[in-house]
Amino acid sequence: MMRKIIASLLLKLMGWKIVGTLPPGHPKCVVMMAPHTSNLDFFMGWLGYASLGHTSNFLIKKEVFNFFTTPLLRAMGGVAVDRKHSTNIVLQLTEEFKRRKKLILTITPEGTRKPNKHWKRGFYFIALNAHVPIVMGFLDYKKKEGGFGPAFIPSGNYEEDFEAIRTFYKTKHARHPEQFIIPEVRTEHSAPLKYADYRI
Repeated sequence: MMRKIIASLLLKLMGWKIVGTLPPGHPKCVVMMAPHTSNLDFFMGWLGYASLGHTSNFLIKKEVFNFFTTPLLRAMGGVAVDRKHSTNIVLQLTEEFKRRKKLILTITPEGTRKPNKHWKRGFYFIALNAHVPIVMGFLDYKKKEGGFGPAFIPSGNYEEDFEAIRTFYKTKHARHPEQFIIPEVRTEHSAPLKYADYRI
């Protein structure tokens, strides 16, 4: 309760508000969070969850974890990820969803704070295999709003589902707008998926 009060107070002092909700009746979901162009995004996202009384797990590259940061990052829900072997992480997290009764997993599909026109698809395949909804989470620095947009159950047709995702994030403003790129929707539906398509 104290964490919720403090987080709400900090957001109010910074002029931010949280809008939208997680899908009711779904204790398990994958939240894709964008735009992601600043280290501040993680802190703002954590405050948003805390102000709502939610706890989420976040994926963070393993290089950030060290003797000093590990206790704090794990307490905040951080999960270390080795991006060189992230396909295995997709499979592990799918199983984790099946094992738990409640799990909110937040993933930044951009995978980097630098401009990236090739978003990782790991978030999609985790939700697809675990049969849980994907929620479009966001941070809009222009409006000073963060929260949750539409949720959907992945159909298995990534290109078709991503069209709705692309439309939603077009209106969101990153802290560093020049670094936020939304990928074009692929049209080659019959093309086989590559190894990188499954990565986080």
